[in-house]
Amino acid sequence: MTDLDTRTAPPRPGSRYTGALHRAVPALAAYAAVRALGLVVLSLWSAARGSSPHTLLSARWDSLWYTRVASLGYGYEIRLPNGDVHSDLAFFPLLPWLERLGATLTPLSYADTGLLVSALASLAAAWGIFSVVDHVYGTEEGPQALRGEGAGHGRTGVYAVVLWAALPVGIVQSMAYSESLFTALAAWSLYAVLTRRWVTAGVLASLAGLTRPVGLAVVAAVWAAALVSWVRERRALPAAGAPWPRRALGMLLAPLGAAGYVLWVGRRTGGGPLGYLDVQAGWRNGFDGGLAFARFIADKFTSPPSAAAGVGLILGVALLLWLYMVCVRQGQPLPLLVYAGVVTALALCASSYFGSKPRLLLPAFPLLLPLARTLSRARPPRAAAVLGGVAVASAVYGAFWLNGSGPP
Repeated sequence: MTDLDTRTAPPRPGSRYTGALHRAVPALAAYAAVRALGLVVLSLWSAARGSSPHTLLSARWDSLWYTRVASLGYGYEIRLPNGDVHSDLAFFPLLPWLERLGATLTPLSYADTGLLVSALASLAAAWGIFSVVDHVYGTEEGPQALRGEGAGHGRTGVYAVVLWAALPVGIVQSMAYSESLFTALAAWSLYAVLTRRWVTAGVLASLAGLTRPVGLAVVAAVWAAALVSWVRERRALPAAGAPWPRRALGMLLAPLGAAGYVLWVGRRTGGGPLGYLDVQAGWRNGFDGGLAFARFIADKFTSPPSAAAGVGLILGVALLLWLYMVCVRQGQPLPLLVYAGVVTALALCASSYFGSKPRLLLPAFPLLLPLARTLSRARPPRAAAVLGGVAVASAVYGAFWLNGSGPP
């Protein structure tokens, strides 16, 4: 796979980014339409139930923890009757920092700033996903697609973005949660890796590591791609040796965000380098290789009414594993495979609250690429009908979900 900047003549100053944004406009418009549909359905559903969509999006569940950190700093915890301790140190700091910055510079509240950050980040994520997919698969759409000619250019990227927007838990992208911010940083870091901008990739990976614990997946992707490319270049240029300074700097920068926060938590709690794991243990979060999740699924088969849910969970896990194997067979670039693999493994093998697993899988957008490629080969009306139906189903489920159990 050749680099994006080697496909065409060198662009005029500033034209690269203008052209990239122009090419992504259909994807961004489609993304905005899907998310707008979700918000409209949520508003109608909430009105019928007498609930507030604004509260559901900005002031419930984890959103409350983020805004509390933004307004008061770290140090709040809840001690439950069973002895568990829920500490706000479990929540990584980048989103609260942005909420505090926004509330300081604008009249918005912390919660509303969180919604604004999520909205802007979700658009940045959609653009990043499109850019990654278009870089990897744009050549499949012919030379006209690469020049940006024709109304249908970039279909695979557009379809990938719409699929991401229309995931069953896609409504989280519109909440004051950190998933949209993390996905934006992860997607653009992966794009920087694919286009060999190592320092940019490292900086974005470091910021992703300040956003969510799964930032480890971005760091792993940067490191894997850097090491493999270094080995390949060294073999190709044995006499001169492979250039390394910018690649090494990117690798050095990538883990700094996550490592810095984890070490700070360890020092604050007195738990040493692994103190963050003790904080997560207070929330009953950990990594057990999926044993707790397997027991959770097995428990569903103890009674006939819940057996259908157990079957559904098994089919869902099987679908994820199948999609990942298709990604491997289709030859996705190494950084995408590493990133999606680590995100999926951390989500499925964690012993955290099992209802949160679909939300934890939200950043794993490379798993959607096989579906996007299949849709890109279908007739546009048929693809539009499929995506439209999925978007409606996602909007209805999102409204039902937030007015019910919601994302923990």
